[in-house]
Amino acid sequence: MENIIKITKVNTYLARPRWGMVEIETDEGISGWGEAVIEGKTRTVLACVNEMADYLTRRNPGQIEDFWNTLYLGTFCRGGPVLMSAIAGIDQALWDIKGKVYRTPVYNLPGGRCRQKIKVYSWIGGDRPADVASAARKRQKEGFHTVKMNATEELQVIDSYGKIDAVLERVASIRESAEKYFGIIIDFHGRVHKPMAKILAKKLEEFDPMFIEEPVLCEHTEEFREIARCCNIPIATGERLFSRYDFKHLL
Repeated sequence: MENIIKITKVNTYLARPRWGMVEIETDEGISGWGEAVIEGKTRTVLACVNEMADYLTRRNPGQIEDFWNTLYLGTFCRGGPVLMSAIAGIDQALWDIKGKVYRTPVYNLPGGRCRQKIKVYSWIGGDRPADVASAARKRQKEGFHTVKMNATEELQVIDSYGKIDAVLERVASIRESAEKYFGIIIDFHGRVHKPMAKILAKKLEEFDPMFIEEPVLCEHTEEFREIARCCNIPIATGERLFSRYDFKHLL
């Protein structure tokens, strides 16, 4: 692979309803696939992939780390959702090629898998629900032990306690309808500002959620510490962070 195989073509595809796919072809007839998408900007991400295609063609697809560093470090403006999603799609396709060349699942290349199974949750909505309790019961009957729901519609910096109580009622309905240790995850989606997020996080403690997600947007990472101090619920974030350098500020 190191001396023979070369990239011949980079193709991009828009798949319904909103997915962007990258296909990298080689002169050995082996193709690799990756997903290059950011919600609401799929065409923009694929255009970014196409801009990189000339650099990729005629090169060895096995030089994955070199590609990543060149595509990232070789630009004057770095990072961000569009560029990083485009690089991610290319990166996945290159690993797919390498796995096919060596005839092994890609997880074997960095060192092999670490577990045989993982726990998963099911999404049930929740911000404008008809009946989240029945949705949770349905998932429980299907074999899920955990559900994730939206916390709330958008809240203003200072907002009505009626909206807070509505959130609590929805979560309470799930806790009452499912058994005590049924997992509940509550996603704020960054729709809440710090003052109301602190109140809501504190009040949610009584329902023992597994974690709350994105109580504020990631551009306000300095606020996560203060919200964490207001409650004893683990906080998750990261889906709007696009490189290790974004995580650096949070950590």
